[in-house]
Amino acid sequence: MKVLVFDNYEAASEQAAQMVEAQILENGQSVLGLATGSTPIGLYKNLIEGVTARGVSYKEVCTINLDEYIGLANDHSESYHRFMAENLFDHIDISIDNTYVPNGVAPSAEEECIRYEEIIDRLGPIDIQILGIGSNGHIAFNEPGTDPETLTHVVELVASTREDNARFFPSIDEVPTHAITTGIKSILKSKKIILLATGKGKADAVKKLLSKEISKDFPASFLWNHKDVTLIVDQDAYALVQTEGQ
Repeated sequence: MKVLVFDNYEAASEQAAQMVEAQILENGQSVLGLATGSTPIGLYKNLIEGVTARGVSYKEVCTINLDEYIGLANDHSESYHRFMAENLFDHIDISIDNTYVPNGVAPSAEEECIRYEEIIDRLGPIDIQILGIGSNGHIAFNEPGTDPETLTHVVELVASTREDNARFFPSIDEVPTHAITTGIKSILKSKKIILLATGKGKADAVKKLLSKEISKDFPASFLWNHKDVTLIVDQDAYALVQTEGQ
């Protein structure tokens, strides 16, 4: 795992964008694995800017998102379909037919998981997978205890994850209790992984990740089993690692 430390969130986001754009410029038909949440918003702002400022085109690019809440329709204000449209897709020259997000209101969530894993295998392997890390070490919605051999599956969200996401909803009672998420094994199929961790709230998770102890209790630790992972952090997220090293 390569670790890149930057002064702030903006600089970390710019670095991630540079890596994504380099991939697209090398292969205009790249497949990108995308994440939601507050962490990648800066990355997406940079990618939007790159279309006009740097001439980057997404016309032939495909994207595969990590997850979606069960019970939220595509047009729900807090669905990940809506998040991606508002924060990226509506502002770049990508074909909506080339963007994939799980269907949170599919008649059968289990069948949707099978369908989605087939999409990953058909379009993939993903060239670059963007990830964030939860305060409890979850990646996508793979919570502590998840089997590393798990493919796309239905997950019950633990209390800490629902609390982390409650800021996006009127109240925690409205945060969905379940989601469809790509599994750890699904994620590790990617050619390259970029893990973004920014802010003081991620400092404990980054410190634990860099201890290199691999455990089901900390799903992000399984990224150590991948040959090409870049961890991009800001000073706040890296603070406890720096303190330990002094």
